[in-house]
Amino acid sequence: MFDPLQYLPILIFLFIAVGLSALFVFLPMGVSRLTGAHKPDAEKLSEYECGFPAFEDSRSRFDVRFYLVAILFIIFDLEVAFLFPWAVSLEQSGWAGWIGMMIFLAILTVGFAYEWKKGALEWE
Repeated sequence: MFDPLQYLPILIFLFIAVGLSALFVFLPMGVSRLTGAHKPDAEKLSEYECGFPAFEDSRSRFDVRFYLVAILFIIFDLEVAFLFPWAVSLEQSGWAGWIGMMIFLAILTVGFAYEWKKGALEWE
């Protein structure tokens, strides 16, 4: 049999969560307006992500080097992510684990040297 009172704790939890979320969002905004910390000017409203103002349509094409740098970052970031567990478990994996990681690092080093030689890391 359906008893709506069974869902009362869940509803109370949801109301508290929504209330706290709204409080954490709107209370700092209100306090900053009341205390005078809200003083917008041109410097505060300027672009801070890319460092230069937008001068073209947002749907314009990007240079492929942006994507290449992102891919290289992901590759070498993942390399470091694989090095930590390997270093922790090196005692258990023994020589087989060490040789496997050296092969992995050699492949990445060859790839990095290839990218460097092709000029993918150069920024004009």
